[in-house]
Amino acid sequence: MRKPLAVIRSVVGVAVALSLMVVPPCQEHGHGKANTAQHGQGKPVNRLAKESSPYLRQHQYNPVDWHAWGPEALALAKKLDKPIFLSIGYSACHWCHVMASESFSDPEIAKLMNDKFICIKVDREERPDIDEIYMGALHAMGQRGGWPLSAWLTPTGRPFYGGTYFPPEDRGQRPGFRRVCTSLANSWKDRREDVLKGADDLTNYLQKSLAPPLVAGEPTTALLDKVLVQSRERFDPVHGGFGSAPHYAPKFPHSTELMVLMRLRDKAADEMAHKTLHKMRRGGMHDQLGGGFHRYSTDRLWLVPHFEKMLYDNALLVPCYLEGYLQTKEQRFAEVARTTLDYLLREMQSEAGGFWSSQDAQSEGVEGKFFVWQLAEVQQLLGADTDMVAKVFGITAAGNWDHKNVLWLAQEEAAATEVLGEALAKARKILLAAREKRIKMGTDDKVLASWNGMTLTALCDGYRVLGDARYLKAAKKCASFLLEHLVKDGRVHRSFQGNSARHQGYLEDHTALAGGLLSLFEVDSDPRWLSAARDILEQTAQHFRAEDGAFYFTADDHEALVARTKSGAEGATPSGNALAASAFLRGGLLLGDERLYGYGVGVLRAYHKLLQDSPGAASSLMLAAQFHLGQPKEVVIAGDPNDPRTRKLLHEAWNAFPQPRVVTLLYDGNREALEKLSAVFRGKHPVAGPAAYVCERGTCLAPVTDPAALAAALQVQGSGK
Repeated sequence: MRKPLAVIRSVVGVAVALSLMVVPPCQEHGHGKANTAQHGQGKPVNRLAKESSPYLRQHQYNPVDWHAWGPEALALAKKLDKPIFLSIGYSACHWCHVMASESFSDPEIAKLMNDKFICIKVDREERPDIDEIYMGALHAMGQRGGWPLSAWLTPTGRPFYGGTYFPPEDRGQRPGFRRVCTSLANSWKDRREDVLKGADDLTNYLQKSLAPPLVAGEPTTALLDKVLVQSRERFDPVHGGFGSAPHYAPKFPHSTELMVLMRLRDKAADEMAHKTLHKMRRGGMHDQLGGGFHRYSTDRLWLVPHFEKMLYDNALLVPCYLEGYLQTKEQRFAEVARTTLDYLLREMQSEAGGFWSSQDAQSEGVEGKFFVWQLAEVQQLLGADTDMVAKVFGITAAGNWDHKNVLWLAQEEAAATEVLGEALAKARKILLAAREKRIKMGTDDKVLASWNGMTLTALCDGYRVLGDARYLKAAKKCASFLLEHLVKDGRVHRSFQGNSARHQGYLEDHTALAGGLLSLFEVDSDPRWLSAARDILEQTAQHFRAEDGAFYFTADDHEALVARTKSGAEGATPSGNALAASAFLRGGLLLGDERLYGYGVGVLRAYHKLLQDSPGAASSLMLAAQFHLGQPKEVVIAGDPNDPRTRKLLHEAWNAFPQPRVVTLLYDGNREALEKLSAVFRGKHPVAGPAAYVCERGTCLAPVTDPAALAAALQVQGSGK
């Protein structure tokens, strides 16, 4: 399908077309300096002051006459016959703050915007449906996407031009925002027919490309053949991770790709995954004091991160490190997972139970200021221990980034002895306590259903593998909050902020939350979680499923936008279709429902060609394929929860890796409710003590009572229905 780039170029002219060269800032590139703090200090506010989104409220003091996306703003554009300027970003986006400070706070530029356009602000985390469409438009124009996303639309919402960050005035080959706005306003006035023709062509292209027809194919083990080949092509053999040679930067975690590799049971795949896990945990992208991970590394060495911290990155990295630990028994992997979960509990969970979205990359208007150190500061705090700590963390007088130090494990072996290890642990506490006294970066305190669903799975995996009851307690509190405030009759809202739920939930909200509830059910065995997951899956199938077996990103009763999207490709988070495949497969097994299981297989069939040709572009979908192709088992442990023999069987079932399975504890307290929910739990009782039943799609082996026998039963290959 031909991209309509030539049409777009002809509309805006050669001068403005230079903006196609702008680097997408908050995706591919992380650093820049500007005093971007937003202070009101008596300034008049615009209508964004009434919005719940922290990102939108950050712009309430702009002299721009901002609107939130909605029918009123779109109707006003039609009434006044003005094109729309659409600005999409998110609270932790550094370059969004830069553009706000440079352009949106400038009275003259704001007047130009107000006179010529209806200006609309969108939080991409609240409205990923809008972001996906107009990001697709940028790609169609030949650009690499990123945020802030700047798009110009007709009054009907059809895009005719776009870019990412624009400086206020021309800067090198980058056109200034003022000039772009002026040129586009003139095009709308003088070349209206050309603009409308370009917008129609681009919209028609988007409608076809964002929901392409899919030709089904049967998922077989042949889908796995290209995984290792494609990963090796992008693998950095020196520092781990994936990127484009020779620079291999920037580097993103690629958590799900690492998990796919660890499931291949291939030595070369394991080496790539384990090397990457070690390099990431040693680098500056990993917060060496407070735990958790920053968004990505700007360099090949994992040294200097883009300092924002996203809930979803940490939620995806926890299971990845735990699986590395289960595979290798490397305690340092387990410790990374533990400290990441501890960070989430300490800094990201609200009192009510939900988890907040992100922490900003900057404080006091400077990116990374909260996290970096100078040698003199460390000497003042640590005294005689400074030399050892500086050696371990790579701290020097010159610094390793902008004359300051990003902490990383430069010489981990320097603290290998027990005495030095204790000294380092003490020094970490001192430095962390001192860091806590600094002015903190902002936190986006909205609760997103999809990201919280992924966090539920991370917490449950933490409890399952590490045995820390705090993680189970936090998961139950989070799930209770989500079900009370974001779910009604199986339909999920997108976000919660300001004491209210907002926005109709998308595919990823339904399927990530259903998956998280299934994870919680597997470790808690409360029928409430399984029942809630079933209701969400039923509503997902009713409102999101497409004729070809895939799922649309929006429901059939969602707001009508210029395109309805459907994708299996991975972005920063798993695709909604990948989450759907996993949730329906697991839910179908636990509920004994072949229809639901078939919906999961249907997704794999629909995206058979994507998995076959480009597995690296759909790692989470490949995880679901590996689960299905591995002939997953239903494991029911029948026994008293307080019996040590029951706990041993559970431990074996929970931590068998990489055998695909779902696990449930059945006992007197939940038996009646579970037997009503699913045939999977009927007829399974203790056998002279706790017993484990291993089944495959309803066909069961004889019950076993010994953990070793359970391990052997999990390896038995069945019919592979």
